[in-house]
Amino acid sequence: MQTSVSTEKGQRIGVPREIFPGEKRVATVPDVVEKLIKLGFQVSVESGAGDAANFDDDSYRAAGATVVATAAELWAQSDIVFKVRGPSSDEVGLLREGGSLISFIWPAQNPELLQQLAAKKATVLAIDALPRTLSRAQKMDALTSMAGVSGYRAVIEAANAFGRFFNGQITAAGKVPPAKVFIAGAGVAGLAAIGTAASLGAIVRANDTRAEVADQVTSLGGEFVKVDYEEEGGGGGGYAKVMSEGFQAAQRAMYAQQAKEVDIIITTALIPGKPAPKLITAEMVRTMKPGSVIVDMAAEQGGNCELTEPGQAVVKHGVTIVGYTDLASRLAKQSSTLYATNLFRLSEELCKTKDGIANVNMEDDAIRGLTVIKEGQVTWPAPAPKLPAVPAAAAKAAPVVAKKPAHGHGAASEPMSAKSLVILMAVAALFFWLIGSYAPAAFLGHFTVFVLACFVGYMVVWNVKPALHTPLMSVTNAISSIIAIGALVQVSPLGGAGGRPDSLITWLAAAAILLTAINMFGGFAVTQRMLAMFRK
Repeated sequence: MQTSVSTEKGQRIGVPREIFPGEKRVATVPDVVEKLIKLGFQVSVESGAGDAANFDDDSYRAAGATVVATAAELWAQSDIVFKVRGPSSDEVGLLREGGSLISFIWPAQNPELLQQLAAKKATVLAIDALPRTLSRAQKMDALTSMAGVSGYRAVIEAANAFGRFFNGQITAAGKVPPAKVFIAGAGVAGLAAIGTAASLGAIVRANDTRAEVADQVTSLGGEFVKVDYEEEGGGGGGYAKVMSEGFQAAQRAMYAQQAKEVDIIITTALIPGKPAPKLITAEMVRTMKPGSVIVDMAAEQGGNCELTEPGQAVVKHGVTIVGYTDLASRLAKQSSTLYATNLFRLSEELCKTKDGIANVNMEDDAIRGLTVIKEGQVTWPAPAPKLPAVPAAAAKAAPVVAKKPAHGHGAASEPMSAKSLVILMAVAALFFWLIGSYAPAAFLGHFTVFVLACFVGYMVVWNVKPALHTPLMSVTNAISSIIAIGALVQVSPLGGAGGRPDSLITWLAAAAILLTAINMFGGFAVTQRMLAMFRK
């Protein structure tokens, strides 16, 4: 993304105010501005850009950004523009020739926008085009961040429109049954909705075309409702695919049954590059109980319910149908913070040298997937990311390696031959005879304890499964404390022969105290860190 204008201080990132009706998010926040500046960039923010998300101009100035009075001035001076929504035709006109843009673009739905941006010889990165199959891309995945916020907010909107408790209660005034919630689609947004609804005490059911998400639904407190039809629903890249007519008929029958039973339906089904599938028909809405609620999270792409009106909350057949297209924007501060962090992580990938000059590396699968226009050339759609190939030799050798026992300390060697074992035992016997004949009695006692400790330590540690090594640290810490006590006795006036240990024993005991102290403190530190990973 090397643009024509750069300075010694690096390229300038511009953050304009969003002009889409009802959009309250902003593309960066003050905390992230400081991080962008550390990467070498300069940052300009249009005055009032963060007001709707509770970030005022003074907070941006304090973080090191320049606050610009007008949008025209900001676009004119910016090498790279960060936005949330795709630019309007007027904003495309403000983009500098050869400039760069990072925002949601939705290239499949906006071919005309691509052509307008290409005419400006722009470089455009569509944050929604990120290849989600790449593990290293997760930190840049704004779709996931926004979907999580939207799923949470969808439940809040449903609770607001429902007018009853979500959890069941028994009060002096009578019994209140728990709300029943059905969630169509268990992607990121659906899972967020499941977790939120379950935490509020509702009975949650969910369905998805991908059977592999059933365990995730269950782990969040929901019940996975299967469609009585066998077909794989994974479409690649973490998305669902368009299902066969037979599956869709079975799915509609299941949805019709759920519509009669539940109080709230939340739909999240989207298929990349296509209109949202119609899952809830007008007839299903008619069969729902009066006062029920439908929250259609796919409203912006046409909606999953036939009666959804995008951007509106309407009541039809006694059912409130919420079709808001700004769910993430209704939690503007949280959404802006997450989105700004995603863009910062992307900036790190673009500017690994931290010199404030962003560079689009088309050999990088993640960056290539994001880039829909490069210097005026439309590069969308990107080829599928290259997956690392497994060498044939390694694949053939794998079963052999798997048969060898290992204990987490390297691969096990072949069993020792009988001849080698006899020789080893003979050498060991000769060694012990020499020690017994010439060594002092006190040394022999200490040496016996040392050998036994080595043997016990080997058997304890090497025969424990690798998965149990962290719990084992607690045991080894106890053993280390015994060693430390023994060493302290040796260096004390009461230790050693005649109460005065010689210098060699003193130094060995001091070394033992030091090493066991390191082992004990290090063991507890590692154990604490491992346990912290499992705490909420």
